[in-house]
Amino acid sequence: MLQPPWLGGKILVQGILNILKPPGMTSHDVVDFIRRKLGLKRVGHTGTLDPPAAGVLVLLIGKATRLNQYLIGMDKVYRGEITFGVRTDTQDATGQVLSSQKVAITQAQVETAFSHFTGKIDQIPPMVSALQYRGKRLYQLAREGRRVSRSPRPIEIKRLELLEFYGGKKDGRPKVLFECCCSKGTYIRTLAADIGEYLGCGAHLSFLLRTAVGPYEVADSWLLEEIEECDDLSARLLPLSSALAELPQVVVKPDMVKLITNGNRVYPGGVESISASLTPGQLVRLEQPANRLLALATWKEEGPNGYFHPCKVFLNHE
Repeated sequence: MLQPPWLGGKILVQGILNILKPPGMTSHDVVDFIRRKLGLKRVGHTGTLDPPAAGVLVLLIGKATRLNQYLIGMDKVYRGEITFGVRTDTQDATGQVLSSQKVAITQAQVETAFSHFTGKIDQIPPMVSALQYRGKRLYQLAREGRRVSRSPRPIEIKRLELLEFYGGKKDGRPKVLFECCCSKGTYIRTLAADIGEYLGCGAHLSFLLRTAVGPYEVADSWLLEEIEECDDLSARLLPLSSALAELPQVVVKPDMVKLITNGNRVYPGGVESISASLTPGQLVRLEQPANRLLALATWKEEGPNGYFHPCKVFLNHE
């Protein structure tokens, strides 16, 4: 069985957990599930996934929650289905139908629309979202039948690929299967609805699966059933360094570990290796051994040789 995560004031369980969120659960439901499993309150996620959607939900356990500001901006990849000719009040299949019509559009028209929405664009967040307006979530206002003005927000659609086109000859409801790589803050159901408006027929998102968040892919994710049956959840955790591959790696000498956990600076003489050249103010990951994250630090070119100044320490005192 799992040992208590707290012992002598130390967090024994920390790391990153790649979960396959099932449809029907909120992201917070999944966080609560893991909190109960671990008996640990310090659990967070790096980006909400809507209840009807399934896919990758990256959870931060223990001190890993301190990485949230670095991970929340990771690109996300989705695979989904758009149904044309039907508008809903939630922009997905869970909402009330606002209008319905038979339409005849071609694959070429959809490809043109996809091209139009690829790149840096502005997007108006949907009313059914967790954004706040004067202290209330937008979805709470929507449930009260209220609509408020929302300002467009800049996002980037880095890739929008049409995988399959279904012409809808029988029911007049064409569908497309697509894959999208996008920046943080992108609402895929709003993207689907906006594409429908661009084509003049309306549309909604009828299916969504998040296949990747940064380096974390759905093929490597864990089902909640697997987590429930696991006696040692620490075996499922990924190291903190797995989320920070873009930062230069600085492997320090073993006798530097205690100094770093106390927040002391590290001079070049305490370093075993550096993976890249550094510039003043560069954020790096201090590790010992390689891939065991001790701290995030900034490189200071001060004094005769410069030094690394820890700004976030992840290892407890040893």
